[in-house]
Amino acid sequence: MKKRILILSGGISKERSISLDTGKQVAKELKKKYSVKICEPDNNLEKNIKKFKPHKIFNALHGQFGEDGYIQTIIENYKIPYTHSGVIASAIAMDKDISKRIFLKNKILTPKYINFTFDKEPKELTKNVEKILKFPVVVKPINEGSSVNVFICTKKNFLKKVELLKSYKKIMIEEFIGGREIQVAILGKKKLGAIELKPKRKFYDYTAKYKKSAKTKHIIPVQLPKKKLDMVLNISLKAHNLIGCKGVTRSDFKFYNNKFYLLEINTQPGMTKLSLVPEIAAYCGISFFDLLEWMLNDASINR
Repeated sequence: MKKRILILSGGISKERSISLDTGKQVAKELKKKYSVKICEPDNNLEKNIKKFKPHKIFNALHGQFGEDGYIQTIIENYKIPYTHSGVIASAIAMDKDISKRIFLKNKILTPKYINFTFDKEPKELTKNVEKILKFPVVVKPINEGSSVNVFICTKKNFLKKVELLKSYKKIMIEEFIGGREIQVAILGKKKLGAIELKPKRKFYDYTAKYKKSAKTKHIIPVQLPKKKLDMVLNISLKAHNLIGCKGVTRSDFKFYNNKFYLLEINTQPGMTKLSLVPEIAAYCGISFFDLLEWMLNDASINR
């Protein structure tokens, strides 16, 4: 009898379309061996769980409510083994402020930053940025993924872009680091590998990540001396462990002036045709199906 796998996909975050795509592609692969059902994390979730009686849950959600500890808390209550990181690690990784504090405390380089809440006067913000960070800067929400609503700002357009993020209440302003885009995949306790991205756009934003028309160049193997490559792999595993992550993670770096700057760690990396973790895995001789099956075998509760 085939084991039943419930795939959580969709949701209400700004990354809904990516999650739906991930869910479809994961289901297509897992159907080769398992009985699969795709389910939205909505009011019918409990009914679907009771009816389908899944052996395991594959979390294919992205963004708020899907990778911030919220859905993980709900799944834990059902006592069904699930993939990716648990409640606390998901919440920490999703909060860029908290995760960066952990990186800095443990001597992991990350771009300098300040936080801003919209109960303060934006006019003073420009002065603070010039004093602490210098322009250009990166403006982003504290708790979004897939580079949603991330802007590179000059002094001229800074306040205008900040105003666009007013619905978030709290945002992060980060120093802009140039250089090369390096992404690293971790598989449990294993340093899976790295890939370099050369976006034709200003930076590796939402369009560059998910639209074929963006023509982002993927370079694997990464052209770095072995010592440097080992260094970035070790930093990724260290961050993965410090946050308390489980399963698969992807860490995003900038390599500038011979130094690696960790931008963030992603606990729910995409599983689409353009996604980086499956591409790194394939280079290492791990098929898409085998990658997904490893994730299912790794699934547990109390993560």
